[in-house]
Amino acid sequence: MRSILTTLKTEHDQLRALFEQVNATTDRAEKTRLELLEKIEMALVPHAKWEELVFYPALKSRASHEQKLLWAAAMQEHRAVEQSVLPDLKACEPTSREFAGSAKVMGELIDHHAKEEEREIFAAMRELFTAQELADMDAQYEAWKASGMAEGVTLHAKLKTGVASLFRSPGTPG
Repeated sequence: MRSILTTLKTEHDQLRALFEQVNATTDRAEKTRLELLEKIEMALVPHAKWEELVFYPALKSRASHEQKLLWAAAMQEHRAVEQSVLPDLKACEPTSREFAGSAKVMGELIDHHAKEEEREIFAAMRELFTAQELADMDAQYEAWKASGMAEGVTLHAKLKTGVASLFRSPGTPG
């Protein structure tokens, strides 16, 4: 039976592979870095937005007090990547060490978040939802990704991070 947990894990693995590719580039690989950053953003944004709009609220609606801490931490990690880490990366020249460093940090944050989610949040979801409910969520996610809604949410998020990157000074915090 299909499961949203399997789908999200597969997408985590795809993101990990993309970050490995970015980290293997040299500073001369401007075109490759930009292409990989685009692939990362196109994979990450719909995934994260659906989690924020559907998956995490479903968890929160049934969660214990302790499980709500998992929800709150996951939401803050999403917020940090969207509002700080990704705009910082997009502000960097793709041929710079700042880009390489920012990409490495973003990959590490995504990997940490994914591992924690797979271990703790997925366990909570298995406890709180039936296999059929997890399969239904997977079908909903598939339909959402194919809809114009996912495209609109992704475009909006990309515009926000793009604008935020204009106000960043690469190589310096904040």
